[in-house]
Amino acid sequence: MLFSPLTIGGVEIKNRFVASACEDNLATEDALLTDAIVRKYHRLAKGQVGLIISSHLSVHPWGRTRKYQLGIWSDSMIPGQRKIVESVHKESGKIVFQLGHAGLSASRDVIGRSPMGPSTDESPMGDDSIAEVINAFGKAAERAVEAGADGIQLHAAHGYLINEFLSPFFNHRDDAWGGSEENRFRLLREIMAAVKKALPERMALLVKLNAHDFTKQEGITPGLAVNYAKRLAELEIDGLEVSCGTSSLSPWKMCRGDIPVQEIMKHVPESRKLKVQQLLEKMRENCTLEEGYNVEAASMMRPVMGRIPLFAVGGWRNLPAMEQAIVEGGTDLIPLCRPLIREPSLVRRFGEGKTKSASCTSCNRCLIAVGSNLPVRCYYRGLPA
Repeated sequence: MLFSPLTIGGVEIKNRFVASACEDNLATEDALLTDAIVRKYHRLAKGQVGLIISSHLSVHPWGRTRKYQLGIWSDSMIPGQRKIVESVHKESGKIVFQLGHAGLSASRDVIGRSPMGPSTDESPMGDDSIAEVINAFGKAAERAVEAGADGIQLHAAHGYLINEFLSPFFNHRDDAWGGSEENRFRLLREIMAAVKKALPERMALLVKLNAHDFTKQEGITPGLAVNYAKRLAELEIDGLEVSCGTSSLSPWKMCRGDIPVQEIMKHVPESRKLKVQQLLEKMRENCTLEEGYNVEAASMMRPVMGRIPLFAVGGWRNLPAMEQAIVEGGTDLIPLCRPLIREPSLVRRFGEGKTKSASCTSCNRCLIAVGSNLPVRCYYRGLPA
């Protein structure tokens, strides 16, 4: 079944493999396209990935996570985005643009101001700022259409702005944008309404949702995620990618495997080294890689999703486990991220019978590289000195 086609919205993909979104630090400092980005997506499409989800495209200049993150907040960016689409379509691939706003995870140095979020000590977002963000998502969707993308994915996971409004951990408001599950969902609902106005029927509308925030105090947990999934199904989305963790507070729950302590310690002040090292070593015990570690949460969402495809991202390394998960209905697609960083041609090699497992060691040095503004690639032999 891994190599059987599937229709998502109005988009037919040739197999069940998905290149899940991954920040790549390959754009210019002005958030514009580079040849390296085009080559990245062309390699994935040539490697026979059924559906490619782009790196996180910022819909607003104040929503940037990184210095070299690609943007989609200006019409001047459309020609670059069109080059991405053309490079994928040239190989008969399909690509969805992931649209997002980093919220409190935005880089202060990059955006030149305090990051915005639902409940900040400095300046919680007012109605005007919220309206501006909703409009920015709608305009970004229009640009995705103009660029020829096959769909869009709203990034509502990993501690970014939409996730922050959905999560009781981040959202402490008592107005129309918080205080209840319905109010916390309002931002995503209104963004979806703005986006749907821009999308023709041929384009797929996907959402990436956290099943668990793994924050110190309770945020989104699987039970609440099921409720949100039900609301999304009622709004007739075309697919739901299930993830977990937050980029700033629980990255090792998001990307499980080894924690590269040695590389991290190079950036820790001497006075904190011992404490940080002890903390990281303890985390290692609870963040070991499990094959398909979001399948259980996705399975909880299955009853409320009807026939809407589910994507359980996280931990896929072995072909037999992937096939079993598809057959048993734990997930409808297999989203891969780190394995495709190391082997862009992995899906083609699976299909040709040349391998039954990814060679990714889950060392997570690629994750450290992203945080250090290095271009994303496999660094299993070590990061640059």
